[in-house]
Amino acid sequence: MAAPRLLSLLLVALLLIPFCSCQVGGSCSSARDCGTGLYCGNCPAAGKTRPSCIRDLAIQPTSIVILCALASLSLLTSLFFDPYWGVNGLPFNRYTWLVTHNSFSILGEPSRTGVERVTFYNQEDSVTNQLRNGVRGLMLDMYDFNDDIWLCHSLQGHCYNFTAFEPALDTLKEVEAFLTENPTEIVTIFIEDYVRSPMGLSKLFTAADLMKYWFPISEMPTNGNDWPIVTDMVAKNRRLLVFTSNPSKEASEGIAYQWSYLLENESGDPGIVPGSCPNRKESQPLNSRSASLFLQNYFPTMPVQNEACKENSGLPQMVQACYAAAGNKIPNFIAVNFYMRSDGGGVFDVQDRINGLTICGCNTIAACQAGAPMGACKNLGAPNQSSPSSTSSSAVNGNVYSGTIEFKTHPSSDSTTSVATSFVLWLCLLSTLKLL
Repeated sequence: MAAPRLLSLLLVALLLIPFCSCQVGGSCSSARDCGTGLYCGNCPAAGKTRPSCIRDLAIQPTSIVILCALASLSLLTSLFFDPYWGVNGLPFNRYTWLVTHNSFSILGEPSRTGVERVTFYNQEDSVTNQLRNGVRGLMLDMYDFNDDIWLCHSLQGHCYNFTAFEPALDTLKEVEAFLTENPTEIVTIFIEDYVRSPMGLSKLFTAADLMKYWFPISEMPTNGNDWPIVTDMVAKNRRLLVFTSNPSKEASEGIAYQWSYLLENESGDPGIVPGSCPNRKESQPLNSRSASLFLQNYFPTMPVQNEACKENSGLPQMVQACYAAAGNKIPNFIAVNFYMRSDGGGVFDVQDRINGLTICGCNTIAACQAGAPMGACKNLGAPNQSSPSSTSSSAVNGNVYSGTIEFKTHPSSDSTTSVATSFVLWLCLLSTLKLL
């Protein structure tokens, strides 16, 4: 009976795996022309006005290991997966995660104060959708405001009714809902901290019911040592890392002071100068081994929505510059504006390439093979990367416009229709077939 059941599972997996009519860079007229994890857009700032399929969904580097383990296939994976690919995965600091800069500063968000907002915007979809699309780090600016703690994009350490977005509790409840719905995911929050109310942050995270996921300072490594294995973090339900820019909060509230545990390059314009990667003044030098996590900022001081596709497409060169400046240390977090915008693969492709090299020695995580030695990579074939013509119209059938994005709501990351899960199903089933 085992063989028919296994065949049924394999057929189900085949039906669940989406088939794309267009790859990255393929011509499109609407999102329907592109496969899962792609939207239809363009990048006039880079001279590409003809709509093409662009990535908007990340492959989580830990999902392969964690989902196989949760499927009770640890015996099979121990037989067929090399140590670097084993059921325990790698330490948290061996992966690269996508971070949104000013995650809450969302274009089009209605005012919650009754006053028209006057500030800059850095993102264009909800925090919930950011998490569903693969973002695993959120940068949040928190202030005392209206007898509460609010998220503000402000100045001089004060929140005003024209710079305020929403109570921080609302966004943290989105994080709590995501972690509850996705029990294998890990999220990191970086707080630009202007909260002065006594125990304000502790009360805030308690009210959001996030303390049950809290990763304690006592287990955060110092002196550049490795972080825990990701599956251990999941097993202990310590899936929320929180860092503050205020050093006093570590002693008073048990919230980790960011630059005791992370290295960071300069943010804003200094962080996007080609060939240069200076460290932030609060951080130790990037080539220091005092911390094992490295946060790379990659966004201009003045965010311009329509320029972001060109900026994000230049990320690979800056990653290489910062990798060298950090003494050949990969960035564990890459923070960007308007994270979905690019002229093709964007930040998602960069993340895949770094994680592929780290995990299996391949130039993308999609080429990693279970059970193969380090550097034995799948031949993925030449993707369709034809350059869209810059002479065609910037709108097709009224669906795609210059400088705008067709957003889609994706299923949560543990859904069987996601790319990552389909990839996992294949790996687990192929391991089973190999054993039989």
